[in-house]
Parts: sequence; C-alpha cells; structure tokens
Amino acid sequence: MTMQKEMTRRDFLKTAALAAAGAGFGFLPTTGSPQQQGKRPKQASGVTVLNPQNRVPVSFIIDDSTCLVNLAHFCIPQFQEVFPDRYKQDWRSLPREIPDAFVRKFGEWCREHKIKGKYSVVPYPALVGWLDRDLPGWSKKQLDESIRLVREFMMSDWDIHPEMVTHTWVINTKTGRPYPERSARFMENWGWSVGKSVDELADYMSYALRILKNVGLECEGITTPGGFGNRVLPELSEATLESCRDVFKAEIPHYFRHLFTDDRSVAPRVEYASSLTGPDPKCVVSIIGCTGDWFGGWDGLSPGSVDRFITEDLKGGRLPQVIDKGEPAVLVCHWPGIYYNGEELGFKIFKEVVRRIHARYDNLIWMKLSEIARYWAAKKLTQIDKVGNRVVFNAPFATKRFTVRIQTDSPKVPQLIINGFPVPLRRAKALLGLESATWHADDRNVTVCFDLPKGKSILGV
Repeated sequence: MTMQKEMTRRDFLKTAALAAAGAGFGFLPTTGSPQQQGKRPKQASGVTVLNPQNRVPVSFIIDDSTCLVNLAHFCIPQFQEVFPDRYKQDWRSLPREIPDAFVRKFGEWCREHKIKGKYSVVPYPALVGWLDRDLPGWSKKQLDESIRLVREFMMSDWDIHPEMVTHTWVINTKTGRPYPERSARFMENWGWSVGKSVDELADYMSYALRILKNVGLECEGITTPGGFGNRVLPELSEATLESCRDVFKAEIPHYFRHLFTDDRSVAPRVEYASSLTGPDPKCVVSIIGCTGDWFGGWDGLSPGSVDRFITEDLKGGRLPQVIDKGEPAVLVCHWPGIYYNGEELGFKIFKEVVRRIHARYDNLIWMKLSEIARYWAAKKLTQIDKVGNRVVFNAPFATKRFTVRIQTDSPKVPQLIINGFPVPLRRAKALLGLESATWHADDRNVTVCFDLPKGKSILGV
C-alpha cells in the first residue's frame, strides 16, 4: 500500500457536505516514506499472542475538546480568515462554552458503562487564553475548577492529549505569540508542519505538553489537529517519541494521526523500536481510528447516524467489520458534535452505538489508548522462545492481561514462574472467562492470561 494512497483520519470528511463544513481542517495529501518499525525480536512458532483476555479492545477518541472553550465557536472565524470560501458557518450562533456540567454528565455515564478512551485538552485553545495562566471570558476560579474536573475525574478513564497548542495559528515557541503572517502556512491544521525536522516538531509538541504539565495533566500521547504531520509522517512519529519521553518520561508514547474506514488494517503500529534488551527500551505506537465522526461533526452542525456505526439489526455498519476481524475498534468524534449546541445529539448517538455493540458482542474490552499502546508494544516486542515444554518470555515492557495461545499435543496445567517464584493460575471455564492469572485448554491449545512483567518469565505447558 503506497503512502500516496493512504487515507488519514480526516479523509472521510472529504465528502461534499462535510468538506463544505470544513471538517477536514485542511487535509494535505500524504507523502514521504513510511515510519520505521525498528527492531523486532524472535517469537517462536506455535505461540500466538492474542488480544487481552482474548477480547476485542474498544476505545473512544474525543477530539477538539479543552476546558470550557467551544473550539468550533472560536476556530471558525480564524479558519475563515484564510479560507473565506470554505468556512461559512454562522459561528456567532454557536455556544462559546461547553460547560463542565456536561463534561461531568458525559464522564459519569461513560464510567457507569466502563467506557474508556482519549480526551484532548487544547492548551491555548484558538488563542483565547492559556490553561496554565488565564482564560479571558472566564474567571480564574472557573478555569481552575474545569482543569480540576479533568485532572481528578476524567483522567482515570481517559488519556489526556494536547491537540498541538492552539488548533489554529502556529505559536512561535520562543515568544509564545502567533507568527504575524496570516496564511495557511502558519496554521497548525495546514502547512506549518510540512518539511519540518524531528527536532522542530518535537520542540513544538514539547511546548504543548509542558502547558498541560503545568496544570497537572499527565500525557503519554499526542493528537494531531487536521493535516498536521501528514507530509512528515516519519518525523512526526519520532518527534512524538522524543517529546513525550522528554516532558513526561512516558515509557511508551503514542499518537493519533490516522483513521481508516476502508478494508485496511486498523491494528496499532509499533514504530521506532530500539534498545529492546537494554535498560531503556524505546518505541512509539500509532493508534488508528476506524470510524468517521458520524456523531455530530466538528462544528456541531452535522447530524450523525447510528447506523453508520452499527445498524439496528446489529449486522451492518463499520464496527462489525472491524470487531469481527478482532482488531481494536477505535471510534472517533469531535467534542462540539457530542455536545451539539446543548442538544447533546452526538452523545445520544454514542449511547445507542454502545447499546447496540454490547447487544451483539459479549467479547469487548474498553481500554484507554495508552493501555492499547502498551499491550501492542508488549505483543510485538516481547521475545518468545520455546524449548521443549517451556515458553520463555523476555519482555522490554510490562503489560496487564497478556494472553497467549500455545499449541501442544497434550495440554496440561500450565506452570507460570515470574522472578523465580511460581504464580498460581486458576482454570477458566471458557475462553471468555479469562482474566489475569487464569488459563483454559482445548484438545490442541493452552491459553494463558497473566500480567506480563518487564524482563524474564517462564510458562511451562
């Protein structure tokens, strides 16, 4: 598959209606060479790493969110300045705020239903104000309370990402001010990232990450706004690795750039893996979305459809295509469309999507993007050797609910040894009953689920 044919997470928005609404935020055709995988260890035949607990990961990506500011209201006139023929929405009619009361209502419902995912927090949203300083139009107390809501309530179920600095004009990181030139070349969503080096991109990402660090929001990943990084994909990946490790000491950085709605794989990509046998292993993971924003659009003006995700008979739609293949089903939305100008239309659609997929499937597991990234790093980068009836794992990264299927002609009770000590395992009655420290056997295989530690562990079968 050539990179020129690759569809990014904004491509689905190139239909006439949504393009007119500007949801693409300046899509740029993908060029350049693919990201580098880096090192890959030996993994013995007859041993297969399955999904965690032999279930299909599901996650929910929320873009264009931040504290209090409705980005649609404030971004549109700035986009309009550069593209007057493209952005004709009546931005004045859109609410300037998405209230914390809705954030809590949404978060409580998601927690009740065990939903997890990623929630962007744009650090300097549309130049309105700095989250680590002041937000004109809101009191300092209101800003502090909004940040506290994200930090103390949302973060347990949601990864926090900066979506660059402003989501509109590019900031000069030396002055903290936007560049004076008012063109697409100096907008985050369009041309600024073209031709930038790893160091230049990492400097910009680190600037965004530090603002969130200043207000106590921990980040292990980054989301790209619009076409940001689209034509410098290898540099984008490596810059994510460098910036997240530098600012937050993130062990396994990840990023959201791509979205595919055709027949290509949406499995995470583990990139730039190195030093796997040393004390400081490295990698970065690209998380790939599998749906368009069929909730309410980036501006809260494009009514969505439940059926595009999964039809009423539970057979059609995009999600069954992905889930039936066993690949992570990562849904994508924009926060203004979930709120939908106070009507909460996107939220209502999401509730019905969740109801339908759980009505059809009993093998799903909701995960944050960081949890998916960690699992895939362990899945792809753990060395697996099989000697006789022993399977030896040498893992550069630990992960929970690591699940492996081992072919054997005479299945027996497996024996797990970690750090020289045996770990008791309980037999699961069925494969869907797997959880950490359990196993299941059939005539040809033993399947074991356990918390994989960093370093060496041994499984006797």
